[in-house]
Amino acid sequence: MEKLDLTKRYKTYYTAATKPEIVEFEPAQYLSILGKGDPSGADFAERIQALFATAYAIKFHYKGEGKDFVVAKLEGLWWFDEARFGSPSMSEAPKQVPRSEWEYRLLIRLPDFVEEAVTIGCAKSVVSKKKIALAAAIEFYRMTEGKCVQMMHVGPFSTEPQTLAQLLDFCQANGFSKNGLHHEIYLSDFRNTEPERLKTILREPVVG
Repeated sequence: MEKLDLTKRYKTYYTAATKPEIVEFEPAQYLSILGKGDPSGADFAERIQALFATAYAIKFHYKGEGKDFVVAKLEGLWWFDEARFGSPSMSEAPKQVPRSEWEYRLLIRLPDFVEEAVTIGCAKSVVSKKKIALAAAIEFYRMTEGKCVQMMHVGPFSTEPQTLAQLLDFCQANGFSKNGLHHEIYLSDFRNTEPERLKTILREPVVG
């Protein structure tokens, strides 16, 4: 049985240049969980655990139907309360907004054949069989980002503002304005990869 690998099926989605580029993406569906707080904290790690446990439950469900797939990369949408913190630029926001105040939606992209009812059923199974209570907060999420500006960030998360500054300059030079949430795709497993070797796609939906 050949496994569906979304990173190969959607190569443009999971790749980025080391300089700003314009890209456009089709509608997609995801496994998702919401959260808030410092990504270095236990709560963030527990949400990742719940998300991947559910993703593998879905994988094995469909493998039994002859439709196996590789569990995709972890992703995240990030935002903060602009009524409280204002509207700093994409490069200044990580410096001005405390890590404890960032809200996020963690994502794992799903194949198009995965059904919402199966997703929710698998999440309930993870709660009952794996005793991972947070899986009860798992959602089936659809997103259409459309036109975006993106760039590959290589290195620790602490240096992301430097890459974001390049994206901001590119957006301003091309007359683009923000049209969605800051999006990160973690091509490296940051739990066991040296910070300087991390590869993260930084993506910003735009209009203009």
